[in-house]
Amino acid sequence: MSNTMFNASDYKGSGPENYEKYFVPTIAAPLADDLVDIASLRHGERVLDVACGTGVVARLAAAQVGNEGSVAGLDVNPGMLSVARSATPSNATIDWYETSVEAMPLPDGAFDVILCQMGLQFVPNKIQALKEIRRLLDPGGRVVLNFPGPTPRLFAVLGDVLAQHIDPKCTGFVNVVFSMHDGEELRGLMMDAGFEDIEAHQTERTLRLPEPEDFLWQYIHSTPLAALVGKANEEQRAALTDDVCARWQEFVIDGGMNLDIRMTTVRGYQPQ
Repeated sequence: MSNTMFNASDYKGSGPENYEKYFVPTIAAPLADDLVDIASLRHGERVLDVACGTGVVARLAAAQVGNEGSVAGLDVNPGMLSVARSATPSNATIDWYETSVEAMPLPDGAFDVILCQMGLQFVPNKIQALKEIRRLLDPGGRVVLNFPGPTPRLFAVLGDVLAQHIDPKCTGFVNVVFSMHDGEELRGLMMDAGFEDIEAHQTERTLRLPEPEDFLWQYIHSTPLAALVGKANEEQRAALTDDVCARWQEFVIDGGMNLDIRMTTVRGYQPQ
């Protein structure tokens, strides 16, 4: 049995609050740094972060474009946007929009750069979303998107154990997270949406995670998995914890875990 039994009171925050507290520092923020670096933002540019979550990419972009630029964040989840607003530094002005990526109520050519971190895979109509992104770009403007995958072994183990002890539906969420990573497929989608000068490249990243039991419950309570796992009884949760922690021992180094993950980044341009 695990040494520290799961206690729901340890995660009193909402899903978005837990996402900002746990997921952002360990996974989203390091990858957002990479995305913004690749985007090569310039002072004064107008930037939109779509599927922005709690706004880590938008906050980094605001620091890059300065007061002469502008930044907006857009997400369909009002809870994520509420946390994004509260996490915005006092010296940054970011506009937030609650809407889907497939139908954004914003004018044509309103942005020089549009960014999307690990979000397009969750959008039902991906071509329509990309066409909307292209519509919002000024001629010559660029979009930069990133995607994780294929599924790292650490998360494959998690999906298997969740399916065994909690609900097979849990594996579906894990699979969607890592469902878009083929460079040729992504280039094809971008071409179909009307972008040009499309580039896709892959990088290997190693992210530092907490020890197994902490990361297990932090991740669950930062994602939609919390709803499914919340229906489990104490015995199921204990079995989940024991099994995951045992199988994650191969990733443990100096008390935490190393997550080796491949990221595919795609860049395209609105035709002049």
